[in-house]
Amino acid sequence: MLLALVTWQVLVGGPLARLDERVSRSLVGAVPRGLSELGADLGGMTVALPVLACAMACAAWRGRRAEALYAGLAMGLVPLLVIPLKEWTARPGPLEPWAAGYYPSGHTATAVVAYFGAAFLVSARLLPVAAVLTAATGAGLVLRGYHWPLDVVASLCLGVLVLAVSSSRTRRSSG
Repeated sequence: MLLALVTWQVLVGGPLARLDERVSRSLVGAVPRGLSELGADLGGMTVALPVLACAMACAAWRGRRAEALYAGLAMGLVPLLVIPLKEWTARPGPLEPWAAGYYPSGHTATAVVAYFGAAFLVSARLLPVAAVLTAATGAGLVLRGYHWPLDVVASLCLGVLVLAVSSSRTRRSSG
């Protein structure tokens, strides 16, 4: 529901999207560039994917192969959902108004699915770590100027949806 509302606002340039742009302009550069870059990098495939892969290997080694498989499939869904949305919305970037394809944030969706997926596979005690890593990713992307805040919010919603579907499949296969 929230994902649909945010997407609609972005597509029509509604009041929420205009507020998003004002907020973003006040946030870009508010922290040192290296710090925001570090946060943004946490959502990259080169960082997040190995974390999930290690958790999948650990789960498979523990005999939880179906759960590991569904976590991998969930990660595979991320680009299949994000890329068409980027093409469809063609939203320009905060620092690159001539470019398009910033909505939703692929890095944020990757972080949500990878870090929470890994925590679900290894230990629920790691959920706060997953939350911190995901929040750092989203904050870094906005503070660095790579994404608007609504790009991040939409990807959080998308990632939670993917995880919910993956989790429901895992419960069905183990029940």
